[in-house]
Amino acid sequence: MRKNLESDWVHITNASNSLRFVLGKKGKHTLLCFGVNPSTATPQKLDGTTQSVQRLAKNNGFDGWMMLNLYPLRVTNPDNLPLRSRKAYHQQNLECIEQIIRENGTYLWAAWGTLIEKRSYLKNYFKDICHLTQTMACDWVSIGPISRKGHPHHPLYVRSTEKIQAFDMEDYLTKLSKYQRK
Repeated sequence: MRKNLESDWVHITNASNSLRFVLGKKGKHTLLCFGVNPSTATPQKLDGTTQSVQRLAKNNGFDGWMMLNLYPLRVTNPDNLPLRSRKAYHQQNLECIEQIIRENGTYLWAAWGTLIEKRSYLKNYFKDICHLTQTMACDWVSIGPISRKGHPHHPLYVRSTEKIQAFDMEDYLTKLSKYQRK
């Protein structure tokens, strides 16, 4: 893994930059946001999603934010995620997620929207992440309304005035399992 620590920025990628494990700014009170997969954002050039994450974190009282993902492969359009994932990428992602939580706090923002439905492995990888976070006493939150299927909204579609709220992870996991069986 390649770490880029410019001042308070955290930017962790693989050597070829085809995977991004984390992007964000350290703070005393940091919100860790989970999306589906990273795009092209860097510390020098945030994309729309990371700009929204930064804005919503600040508007909800956080002085730091970090973007993590269910799968670390950089793809500008989630429709282009591969049909089959690489488990090695997922394992590296889990290791990085654990390290980031241990070093930066346990407020985890569920923010993947309906994109979690794009590939079946995303739901399974989320369950692995959720299991990991249960052992670390994390607080899952969401910002904005929840979809009919119970998915938390993606940051791009959340108004600046929306406030952080508890996210019922047990209920979500139950719904996710129900939809997966259909």
